[in-house]
Amino acid sequence: MNILVTGGLGYIGSHTCIKLIEAGYTPIILDNLYNSKKSVLNRIATITGKMPIFYQGDIRDTVYLTTLFSQHPIQAVIHFAGLKAVGESVKNPLDYYEVNVQGSIALAQIMRQHQVKTIIFSSSATVYGEKNPVPYFEHYPTGNITNPYGWSKFMVEQCLIDMQKADPEWSVVLLRYFNPVGAHPSGLIGEDPQGIPNNLMPYISQVAIGKREYVSVFGDDYPTKDGTGVRDYVHVEDLALGHVAALKKHDQAGVHIYNLGNGVAKSVLDVIQAYHQACQRVIPYKIEARRPGDLPAFWADVTKAKQELNWQAHHTLSDMVQDSWNWQQKNPHGYPDEE
Repeated sequence: MNILVTGGLGYIGSHTCIKLIEAGYTPIILDNLYNSKKSVLNRIATITGKMPIFYQGDIRDTVYLTTLFSQHPIQAVIHFAGLKAVGESVKNPLDYYEVNVQGSIALAQIMRQHQVKTIIFSSSATVYGEKNPVPYFEHYPTGNITNPYGWSKFMVEQCLIDMQKADPEWSVVLLRYFNPVGAHPSGLIGEDPQGIPNNLMPYISQVAIGKREYVSVFGDDYPTKDGTGVRDYVHVEDLALGHVAALKKHDQAGVHIYNLGNGVAKSVLDVIQAYHQACQRVIPYKIEARRPGDLPAFWADVTKAKQELNWQAHHTLSDMVQDSWNWQQKNPHGYPDEE
């Protein structure tokens, strides 16, 4: 079965492509290389023994998409492609709406033209907004979001839900991620942020390797066990397997929504301490002022994914930091431009 994977050379996309190949699927990768490297292809091939089909293109380019769909019988699409930095979205909101929202609409239109009516969308826990109590359940209302990145995910979800209502033959799977971390155990693929990392784990990794001086901890006066923000961290390997499990929903029309997380809350200081234990190096950190819009704590209820997809996360925080450190040691400067 051919699966189009948009953004398939990115952090989560590349791990998912490996799991797809191992499960017997044929991923066809579309990536514009804005936040990824072509050298990832060879590493996927090294791990799986198969070189994925790759197209360098943009989801907003409907002419290019039409050509791609015409050349391959595609059965389903896993849609990762998009911009993903919260802070950047506040500075450049129109870019996020153009790429994430308009790009997703362009993709769905071409899918409809070619009668491909199964899409698995890479969404985010940010759609739950500020008002809901924890843990987050899939039936909670969405909205009350604090940044354009989160609103763009919310908007794409709504577009896909409305599309499915208008044409009930569609199968729309919305996967709401919590905090993906870790790397492939081989150390060949992992998270390679361009510029200053936006997420905690890669920032800690760069401090541990000596690229950065210290970790900024934003707030130590939250109503949590140690005063720092609490989040739900999920290993990227578990997350990737969640997409393979979701593909089994492809023959069931409707809208299917799942949280993909560990269902366990860990604080910023928990993660720093776990990383210290993995690398046996001091991780300097400084307490900074809270960031506007940051929530004290959120984590997932993952009962629905376990019951309906037979999926649950198995990796511990220790596994996550060990695999992250393994990747960082083997790739201190991230991916090479070519390989």
